[in-house]
Amino acid sequence: MDYLDHLETRPHTERLAAQLAALPAQLAHAKAHSPAYARLLAGVDPHAINSLAALASLPLTRKSALIAAQQSQPPFGGFAALNPAHAAHLFASPGPIYEPEGRSPDFWRLSRALYAAGFRAGDIVHNGFSYHFTPGGWMLDAGARALGCAVFPGGTGQTELQVAAMHDLGATAYTGTPSFLKLILEKADALGIALPRLSKALVSGEALPASLRQWFAQRGIAVFQCYATADLGLIAYESIAGQGMLIDEGILLEIVRPGSGIPLESGETGEVVVTSFNRDYPLIRFATGDLSAVINEPSPCGRSNQRIKGWLGRADQSTKIKGMFVHPEQVHAVSQRHPPVQRARLVVAQQDHLDSMTLHVEVSDPHDSTLAANLAASLREVCKLKGDVRLVAIGSLPDDGKIIDDVRCHD
Repeated sequence: MDYLDHLETRPHTERLAAQLAALPAQLAHAKAHSPAYARLLAGVDPHAINSLAALASLPLTRKSALIAAQQSQPPFGGFAALNPAHAAHLFASPGPIYEPEGRSPDFWRLSRALYAAGFRAGDIVHNGFSYHFTPGGWMLDAGARALGCAVFPGGTGQTELQVAAMHDLGATAYTGTPSFLKLILEKADALGIALPRLSKALVSGEALPASLRQWFAQRGIAVFQCYATADLGLIAYESIAGQGMLIDEGILLEIVRPGSGIPLESGETGEVVVTSFNRDYPLIRFATGDLSAVINEPSPCGRSNQRIKGWLGRADQSTKIKGMFVHPEQVHAVSQRHPPVQRARLVVAQQDHLDSMTLHVEVSDPHDSTLAANLAASLREVCKLKGDVRLVAIGSLPDDGKIIDDVRCHD
C-alpha cells in the first residue's frame, strides 16, 4: 500500500510532538492577526500552550459564536487572519455564516482523503457537490486537482445530464453525497447507459449505510467516506471501508464532554473539537457539534494517526422543558458544584402529558441522600426547573455522548 506522503506513517508520538511544537506559533499568529482571538486569548501566553492539557485550558469556539460575531463584525467576525480582498473565494453557508478560501493550493486538504480512496493523477472526477454559495464543490475540486485529476463540476440536480456527462467524458471517479450517486446510477439504468469506467467514489455530507455501500460495490464502485466542514476543511477520512476514519494530519483533534470542553478518556464518546493549523483561518478549539470517539487500535492500512468512529450524533442536545430551554452546559454546571459526581445525564420524559426531568449521576455512594437533595437544589437553581435526582453506581450510564436524553414522544 502506498501513501500520499511520509506524514501518514510517522510514529504517532513524533506527529504529536511536531504538532505541539507548532501550536504556540499558531496561537501567536492568531492573536496577532485575528481580532477575535486577540480578545479570546488575552492574557494567554502562546508559548505556554505546548501540551494537550494546556490546550484544554483554552476556551471553545462554537459556530453560534461565529454567527453572532459575523453579524456585528462582518464578514468573518474577526476570526479570519486574512483580508477578504485577499481571499481566493468567499462563501456563505446556512446560518448564514461566511467562510474564506485562502490562496494556498488544496486549501481544505481534501487531497489526502481522495488519495486514500484511490484517486490518482489521470482520473476524471465527476464532482456532484454544489458549487453555489457553499464551498462543498470547491473543496473536493481543489483536492482532486492537487492530485492531478481532471474535474467535471457537475454540481447537483439534472440527473439525466449528469449521466450524459459521466458517459461522454469517461468519468472514473465520483465525489458528492452517496444518495446523489445512487440517483445518478439509477437514472443511468433507466436510460440504458453504461458507466463502465466509474470505479471509485469519495462521499460525504450524509450517512452511508452498509447496505448502500454494498449496493455500490456490486456495481464495481469502491466507496469511501470523509468528514470535512467548510470551517475546518478535512477532519477525518476512511482508508479501509467501514473501519473508522483517520484523523487528518493538519489538525489537532480532541473529544470532550458535551457542554464542558473537558477532554474525555480515549474511547469515550463526546464532542469533536478541532484546532486548525490553517494560517488564514486559525480556528482554535472549534467545537463542531458532532459526537464521535477515538478508536484505540492502529489502522490496518499502516497509517499511524489515530482514528475516530465517524459521526455518532449531535452534541448540541438542548431541549425545551415546560417552555424553557435546558442546555448541556447547565447540566455540566450542576455537576461541577458537587465533586463526588463523576458523570451526569438528564433524562427528559413525559408523565400524564406533563414534562418531567430526572438527573442521573454516577457517584461512589448511590445511597447518599444528602448529596441527592443538594443536587436537586442545584438543578432547580441552575435550570430554573424542578427535577428528580437518581444516584447510580460509577460506570452505570451509557457511553453514548448524551448529556440530555429526551425520550418524549414528539409525534
